[in-house]
Amino acid sequence: MEDRSLRIPSDEEIGAINARHLVETPLRPADLLFVFGTRVDVAERVEAAVRLWRAGLARWAIVSGGVTAGDHRTECAVIKAAMVAHGLPAERILEEHRAQNTGENVIFSLPVIDAALGLARIRSVICLGNTWTARRYPMTLQRHWPEVEKMLVMVDSFATPRALWHTDPEFRRRILSEWDKIEPYKAKGFIAEWPVDQSNFGSD
Repeated sequence: MEDRSLRIPSDEEIGAINARHLVETPLRPADLLFVFGTRVDVAERVEAAVRLWRAGLARWAIVSGGVTAGDHRTECAVIKAAMVAHGLPAERILEEHRAQNTGENVIFSLPVIDAALGLARIRSVICLGNTWTARRYPMTLQRHWPEVEKMLVMVDSFATPRALWHTDPEFRRRILSEWDKIEPYKAKGFIAEWPVDQSNFGSD
């Protein structure tokens, strides 16, 4: 079976991905920074979390991610330890240690957030994750927690600029693989459309 992630996208598809998948959102102070777990580009993830925290863009954070092959520690444990080592207060970082995918990141984190802070008290969330996964993070959050405003910060270690992702074979493969998941995941109810109305995003 052909691996569609290895295709060369048309100019039209590149434009659609840039506009609809790699969504740039304005940032403003949020109640919660949601750090999605990873074993890839951990340093970049931590650096972004530290930068956002020091800029006063989050009052609380949650790190979500379970054990994956090659390490007995959870993604949460690895990332939180690095955040704390860079000066973030440990008591302000909530932990979720079971998730094995983006859906579980959200599903398993919501009870943790509710117990510690109360979901009703959280009005805005910054999603922090890989560039190639992009809007699938807030789309997953939108499916399970539609009430909160969602912002998106993406990081990666590619030397290729984000706008030129299609010129780098591995960057292209990762983005196309994630882009191709959007419609099937929506059809299965795993994710929900986001932004609902991008033209009004960030308005009061």
